[in-house]
Amino acid sequence: MTDDEPLLKLEGITKHFGAIEALRGVNMTVSRGEVVALLGDNGAGKSTLVKIIAGSYPPSSGRLIFEGRERHFASPKEAKASGIETVYQDLSLCTNADVVANFFMGREITKRYFGIPVLQEREMENIVAEAMRKAGTKIPSLRVNVENLSGGQRQAIELNRFVHWGGKLVVLDEPFAALGVEQTRRGLEMIRRVAAGGIGVIVITHIMEQAFQVADRLVVLRQGAVAGDLRHDETTPEKVIDLITGGTLSGAGTDGDGGNPDPAHQGEKIRL
Repeated sequence: MTDDEPLLKLEGITKHFGAIEALRGVNMTVSRGEVVALLGDNGAGKSTLVKIIAGSYPPSSGRLIFEGRERHFASPKEAKASGIETVYQDLSLCTNADVVANFFMGREITKRYFGIPVLQEREMENIVAEAMRKAGTKIPSLRVNVENLSGGQRQAIELNRFVHWGGKLVVLDEPFAALGVEQTRRGLEMIRRVAAGGIGVIVITHIMEQAFQVADRLVVLRQGAVAGDLRHDETTPEKVIDLITGGTLSGAGTDGDGGNPDPAHQGEKIRL
């Protein structure tokens, strides 16, 4: 894989469910260290596309190229083994286990004494503490059960675990839907730190403000096809909404003089 080659490249991806065409020739790239916001109305094909990237669905046609090689993931396990992780709203943490146990789930460090494997609790705790420190994540205690942590702290554990175990591309599905303002701010900062480490990030969000705050590019899906692929500093929320809706909001919602958009369609907190 060359330095200027995308980490992930989708070429002509289609997906059919019987007579239903969920995706129609999707082309999309994600580079190392890049954050791409995936936007679109309900039914636009976002979830289907994410499941293809994550290995849950095979595409009906088209090519998925990851790290310069065409891949055919038969399962999410295969995608994870290649360095692709999807973090869903409900996460995949075991809430009745502590932070260290969740961080090392399935990768526990053990040593054998008289043939019996014994967990190296202190060593694992030190590794988790260092990973959290590097990421700027503050957890009151690494021995507290995850069920007693905030949504933002749980997101941090999930992301830090992914980064620590050599993840290369992470897909975040509505990561801050249930978080407060301060937790969301910290989460957005964490995404930028993850990307700064050379990891590609795809963020699905319905909140336009989040997309413009965190993403380098915005990819808009409409009716299963890419309606736009835009740099965030070369577009506006209004233009993005036009792409999402097919232009049905253009000129609508004015204040009566035909010039100023309705505040509900302005700016930073537009929800899709």
